[in-house]
Amino acid sequence: MWKNYLLLAYRNLTRNRAFSLINIFGLAIGLTTCLLIMVYVLDETSYDRQFKNLDRLYRVALGMPSEGWAAGPAPLAEAMRAELPEVEESARLMKLPEMNSVVLEDRKSKSDKRFLESEGYYVDSTFFRVFSYDFIEGNPTSCLNQPNSMVISESIAQKLFGNDNAIGHTIQLGLPFGQFSYTVRGVFRDNNWRSHIPAHYFLSMRNEDVGGWVAGDNRWTMNNVFHTYVRLRPGTDQEAFSKKLQIFFHRHGGTEFNGATMSKTLLLQPVKDIYLHSALGDELGANGNFRSLYILSSIAIFILVIACINFMNLSTARSERRAREVGIRKVMGARRWSLIRQFLGESFLLCSIALVLALVLTWMLLPAFNNLTQKELQPFGEPKLIGVIVALTVFAGLLSGCYPAFYLSSFNPVSVLKGKLIHRLSAALLRKGLVVFQFTISIGLIVGAIVIVRQMDLFRNQDLGFDKDRQVILPMEGKELGMHYESLRNELLKSPYIQSVSSASTYPGIPNINDMPFYAEGKAGKDFVDVQMVTQNDHYFETLGLTLNSGRLLDPNEAVDTGSIILNTTAIRKFGYDPKTAVGKSISFQWQGISHRMRIIGITRDYNFESLENNIRPLGFSTIDFFGNKYAYLIAKIKTPHIASAVKYMGDTWNRINTSTPFSYSFLDQDFARNYDKENRTSSLVLYFTGVAILIACLGLFGLTAFAAEQRRKEIGIRKVLGATVANVTVLLSRDFMRLVAISIIIACPLAAFVMERWLRHFAYRTHLSWWIFAAAAVSAIVTAMVTISFQSVKAALANPVLSLRSE
Repeated sequence: MWKNYLLLAYRNLTRNRAFSLINIFGLAIGLTTCLLIMVYVLDETSYDRQFKNLDRLYRVALGMPSEGWAAGPAPLAEAMRAELPEVEESARLMKLPEMNSVVLEDRKSKSDKRFLESEGYYVDSTFFRVFSYDFIEGNPTSCLNQPNSMVISESIAQKLFGNDNAIGHTIQLGLPFGQFSYTVRGVFRDNNWRSHIPAHYFLSMRNEDVGGWVAGDNRWTMNNVFHTYVRLRPGTDQEAFSKKLQIFFHRHGGTEFNGATMSKTLLLQPVKDIYLHSALGDELGANGNFRSLYILSSIAIFILVIACINFMNLSTARSERRAREVGIRKVMGARRWSLIRQFLGESFLLCSIALVLALVLTWMLLPAFNNLTQKELQPFGEPKLIGVIVALTVFAGLLSGCYPAFYLSSFNPVSVLKGKLIHRLSAALLRKGLVVFQFTISIGLIVGAIVIVRQMDLFRNQDLGFDKDRQVILPMEGKELGMHYESLRNELLKSPYIQSVSSASTYPGIPNINDMPFYAEGKAGKDFVDVQMVTQNDHYFETLGLTLNSGRLLDPNEAVDTGSIILNTTAIRKFGYDPKTAVGKSISFQWQGISHRMRIIGITRDYNFESLENNIRPLGFSTIDFFGNKYAYLIAKIKTPHIASAVKYMGDTWNRINTSTPFSYSFLDQDFARNYDKENRTSSLVLYFTGVAILIACLGLFGLTAFAAEQRRKEIGIRKVLGATVANVTVLLSRDFMRLVAISIIIACPLAAFVMERWLRHFAYRTHLSWWIFAAAAVSAIVTAMVTISFQSVKAALANPVLSLRSE
């Protein structure tokens, strides 16, 4: 029986090659798209999943009036472990902004290996008892018990020591506080390691550089730079514990909060949710976005559904060709369920062929897809995907073959053998409804793609309020580099390539954790304004092209300016001052119970120093190192289009002055653009897959048009004999399908407008849903459909009427 079914299926496929190819190719594209998106989604949702006891791991963050903050005060972790019985273990992690690039050097090696490394963190000795990293060398429970111990990734170990055992080796680190030696006590595996903590190495918090400061910091209101993690005991109720945390927090910090007049709470965040669902201030890295995954997953489902709809449409459309076969089989004694099994078997055969083709296409397209997503995805190395792929094939086979199987097997043998079909109207209505559904999805995706592209263009082309082009950034972490700043600046200014040079604790586009709550004159209590602080050097405004609306600039050489501040216009308004008269007024902040006053000497125009996803926040400029290291980053404005020559000159000058630190640089515009890396990747993926959805929909429309032309072959022949032109015949065949496209436009536009309007709400700066976006989507759909339909229509219109009118 099965041999007979396979033989019939094979004959059916070869007899209708064009329709079979359309079905197989459409399904293959749909399955390929699903596989690629599925691998990407699985990768994005796999962050932190490797940790043991994941359901009991939490980060304790701060809830603040302005925005949440991922880090907390120094005493928090130890106090929770000591006083809250629900806490089984706790640990702190600290990353200082000056540690974006640190020199790691193995001076004992013959080649004197030295390189810059990012993503280094100070952690408590209990860190690896909370997080179960995969160690290949060392003991995770005791590796950080000794002062000045460090744990490095397998990648760093390979760079420094090759295949040698790394344990016991001493590494010299060029930290912001000077040169310090750390001993390697452990090596963890970082291949395919996905975590919201993008660490390359960990340093013991008991050390000779920051250890004394960390141990002596017992304040609950300041220095919120410690990311605090806890592992709760089994059976702990998260909601009840969260309420208990607030009482605990205000019991410890109540006096300090009242003195500092601050309002803070503690947020309990499951570690498994941080990567996709957390967007607090001072996150450790660029987190993912669950909304993007929903968009991509929806597109994958829609594309697969469109591909399955093509199969259903083409199968039911060609039912007349197989009607007599069904009638004869029923007369010969075939039961309906045997016919259903036959047609479902043919559907599964076609889906299996499409799946094999999809796997080949996935393998071929994977390098390009990895390049687009900036990942190293390995779909064929994921055991979970095998089951998912099989399930996907079964789902596609059932969805694609279910209706045709039941439809074809329901024919009355007497009516069929007389040449009459039942359910012809219902089948035609279903086909039309499915075409409308296909093009509704396609038009909606076109609208979404246009809106997303416009939003990304706004990010790229928005006037940020400062000069971001041809700005070269040199990290200056470390005291030694700061001491060489003046020499380096003077040498760089001798170059004909360089227009201006300055330095500061931060620059636009990168995270800034230096902030301070300030009070306007006569204000107290909760009436503070949280101001982001920049500690600047000479010529900072000149180099970045910032505009001073009123007042004057700061002079680092003037002692009086140590008590002065420049504020942006947003900060002035937040303080309740009039920008026209604010210069000369004062603001104050509390530090260790003492009020410190700063005089406003200038007001700068607002500019976007953060991602355009955020509104402009209050910003202040100072020259005192209390608010940050003003030598942290050197900024050089290039005045020539020959960027390569300028960078080479800077590198040569750097290597001559800073012999102990490798030359490293970045461009400010590129650093700023990295804020939108994930959005840009999502935009590109949506564009590509929208094209795929349109292609599959057009394949189905192409097949249906071909069937309609074949079904009306004799009618077309008679019309041509009676004098109908090619244009008349083309309009005849196109009219019904274009009506369906028009209905799709009417349905898709309001739905797409609703969805995209909700998506745009998440951006502080957003594009508008102009009428022309929907008009462009409609015209694109109409033109695409017309081109698809016209090919078959013109072919049918040009056919010889004698052949079409010839009797069977």
